[in-house]
Amino acid sequence: MRSGEELDGFEGEASSTSMISGASSPYQPTTEPVSQRRGLAGLRCDPDYLRGALGCLKVAQVILALIAFICIETIMECSPCEGLYFFEFVSCSAFVVTGVLLILFSLNLHMRIPQINWNLTDLVNTGLSTFFFFIASIVLAALNHKTGAEIAAVIFGFLATAVYAVNTFLAVQKWRVSLRQQSANDYIRARTESRDVDTRPEIQRLDT
Repeated sequence: MRSGEELDGFEGEASSTSMISGASSPYQPTTEPVSQRRGLAGLRCDPDYLRGALGCLKVAQVILALIAFICIETIMECSPCEGLYFFEFVSCSAFVVTGVLLILFSLNLHMRIPQINWNLTDLVNTGLSTFFFFIASIVLAALNHKTGAEIAAVIFGFLATAVYAVNTFLAVQKWRVSLRQQSANDYIRARTESRDVDTRPEIQRLDT
């Protein structure tokens, strides 16, 4: 039978040996965040964004732009065709750009690219889409031949203009809020840095 002291010494040696072997083992557990190792596998849809006002407007914009584009594509004859081509370009561009932004925002992919001001990007997209959809719808309404496809394209063009205009208004408000928050953060950071300088007189002596 082993005595209590011998058992304690044996356990201590075993634990120290396991610690040494674990430290020297090349198979160490990684400390890399799971989100970085997963890459695109960790993507998840954000239902809160899709249920919110901006998400619903984005979905409506994509649908209306797509319907307007399909309507204009069904027209086989035109004379003159400049208004039709312009409306086709505007509706297709709005559908593609807004669809990409919808995917980025709904999957929170924009959070992985913080270098881009996404509030300003959304504002520019909605503002330009509102302007060009309005112009294209007016031009098509003035130059159309009263066919069903042209009338439907004009109607959906003006509906898209209205939805983009509402989104532009909300995007302006969101952009202003982000500017105020950024100004407040810069002010707090500047005050913190000034306090750090005041509490460290050696820095002041070096500056002088």
